[in-house]
Amino acid sequence: MKNGTSGKDDGSLQDDSNISDTGIGMCGWILFSISWLMVVITLPFSLCVLLKVVQEYERAVIFRLGRLLPGGAKGPGIFFVLPCIESYQKVDLRTITLGVPPQEVLTKDSVTVSVDAVVYYRVSNAVVSVANVENAHHSTRLLAQTSLRNILGTKNLHEILSDRDSISMAMQTILDEATTAWGIKVERVEIKDARLPEQLQRAMAAEAEAAREARAKVIAAEGEKKASRALREASEIISESPAALQLRYLQTLNSISAEKNSTIIFPFPIDLVTHLLGPKDQQ
Repeated sequence: MKNGTSGKDDGSLQDDSNISDTGIGMCGWILFSISWLMVVITLPFSLCVLLKVVQEYERAVIFRLGRLLPGGAKGPGIFFVLPCIESYQKVDLRTITLGVPPQEVLTKDSVTVSVDAVVYYRVSNAVVSVANVENAHHSTRLLAQTSLRNILGTKNLHEILSDRDSISMAMQTILDEATTAWGIKVERVEIKDARLPEQLQRAMAAEAEAAREARAKVIAAEGEKKASRALREASEIISESPAALQLRYLQTLNSISAEKNSTIIFPFPIDLVTHLLGPKDQQ
């Protein structure tokens, strides 16, 4: 058997040689010898306590008499833990999904909004995450909530609703810089949802509806204006040719008669109208 794979993780953020033990002293060596003597005497039963296994996605940080063992975290695979004088702590290196609870903040333009987010992070240095902070995951959770509130307090409401990518990137940068000393690597931050008060939602909906109605009235007015111009041009063209009015009259009668309705049409001679209007035109 061999004493697991030792060494630093691939994504170590800082050198952990400064936190390794510098010596256990004479008393420590005595206890170390007694521990090995007990292991040899109780073989093979002591192997059940001596041998430990960590998975591929885990690392083991070992303490001997309260000091970190040099060489960094152990694993994956089998490693030795001497009874009575050594203890170890497992660290999961997989990506962890952290849901930030909804944070009610007052935006820059004095609007109350509730925003929640999701943070994806992982432990990049097992030794640092154990030795430098009491609970790296809890500290990251609290820091994420605080950072979200601080960033949202400097944004306007329209920026929060329309520019979520920049808020996510700013929050990721702040978290990554702050958690470097904890052995944490923030991989991604996403803004999930922004909830507005019901009164504000109704006010914004009424404003949007009024704006749509105003645009609709403007479009209808433009259509009426264009239609009146087209009718004026058509009347000028028809007035130049007397036969054009007669053809338009017959076309209107044809379109009405094509419809299946109970409309009764009494044709009125165009010549009579022309005869009645003739003297006035001549005058």
